[in-house]
Formats: sequence, structure tokens, C-alpha cells
Amino acid sequence: MVGKFSRGFLTLSLVAGLSSCNSASQGLDLSSNAASANAQPVQAVVQAYCPQVVMRDQNAVYRSYAKGGQDNPDKLLYQVSFNDSTRQCTANETTITINLIAQGRVVQGPAGTPGSVSLPILVEVVDGDNIIYSQKVAYPVDVPVGGTQFIFSKADVQIPNNPGGASRFTRVRLGFDNAPAAKKPRRS
Repeated sequence: MVGKFSRGFLTLSLVAGLSSCNSASQGLDLSSNAASANAQPVQAVVQAYCPQVVMRDQNAVYRSYAKGGQDNPDKLLYQVSFNDSTRQCTANETTITINLIAQGRVVQGPAGTPGSVSLPILVEVVDGDNIIYSQKVAYPVDVPVGGTQFIFSKADVQIPNNPGGASRFTRVRLGFDNAPAAKKPRRS
């Protein structure tokens, strides 16, 4: 019985609180005629399209192995993947700036030790098949025993803002640069 009473009281309090937010107050006039007479006309702004973040299967996971242990599970140093991502966009007449944020996880492998690692993160913006932005970021993460979670943030992804905003086919691709490191030429 006490539970029904407290739920009823809570509901009644919530309804009363919300209804007071909608009541008109005679003491506060939000329309200032003097200020609006001097104000400049405001141009309407249409929000630009903010491209979605996608991850491709071929570079959604990154694995690092001990020297000579490629694809050997016993030589795995660590494995990294992204769990979730989001973005926020701002636009002006010529540029859309995308603030990209992603949550990732590093899991230590059997050959791994605690310490700092540099993750090869690849951020690309594509419109259909055309790459209009691409940058590789060496992102440092301190990895304790077992692994850790991390937050990756890139606030300066800029793409052209076409008339009418970005194309609906524009996507932000987030992943890891899984390409093998280029071998350094030997000196003679």
C-alpha cells in the first residue's frame, strides 16, 4: 500500500511541476518591443547534413604481433577495436567541420606487456566512391595488465560544404590502418 501511495504522490508531483512550467506569468514579459525595434533582421539557417560514421569489416579490428609472429595467436601483443562512435557537425558557407568521437578497447594478448602503444587510426570521409578527406592518426594509449578502454576524439575533420550541404552519400569511415609498414631502404 505504501508503494502505491508513493507512486501516486510522485506522479501527482510530477504533473503539478510540469503544469507550472506552462503557466503564463504576468510579471515576466519575454517580448521586448524596444529591443526588437532596434534588432537587425535574422537570416534563416538550414542545418547542413552531418555524415554518419561507419566502420568497414576489413579495418574495424587491429592486431599487433611480436616480431615474426604474424597471425600466430601465441605471439599476439594486443588487439584493438572500436565499440561505438558519434559525431557533431558545424557548418558555414564553405566548410563542414566534423567532431568525431569514438570509444575503443585494447585487449592484451598472450605475448603482450603493459605499456604505451600507438594505434594507427584511419579517418576518411567519402562521398560515394570518392575520398574527400583522409588522415592517419598515431593515437597513444597506455595499456595496463589485461587491457583498457579509450576515447578517441578528432575535432578538426573538415570537408567542403556544397550548396545544400553534404551529399546524402557522404560517410565518415573510421578504422585502423592495417597496411603493412613500408620497409626502409637499406643504405649501402
